[in-house]
Amino acid sequence: MTDKTPKQLLHLVFGGELTSLDSVEFRDLKDLDIVGVYPNYAEAHAAWKAAAQRTVDNAMMRYFVVHIHRLLEPDDAIVKASS
Repeated sequence: MTDKTPKQLLHLVFGGELTSLDSVEFRDLKDLDIVGVYPNYAEAHAAWKAAAQRTVDNAMMRYFVVHIHRLLEPDDAIVKASS
C-alpha cells in the first residue's frame, strides 16, 4: 500500500425483515439480504440508502451498515475512540 492509497475500511451492508419494531431480531435468517461489502463508509452508506429505499413500503424491513474494519482491528477502534 502506498501513501496515496487510502486504507481499506471495510463495511458490510445487510438487512432483513424484523420480528418486531422494538428489537433487532430477524424473522428468518435464511432470508437476509446481503447487499455487499464496501471499501469505505461513503460507498456503504450509498448502498444502504438504495436498499432501504427499495423496501420503504415494508415497515418491518431494516438495513444496517456494519464496520467490519473495527472487528478486524479492534485495537485501532479503541485507540481512536479514546483520543
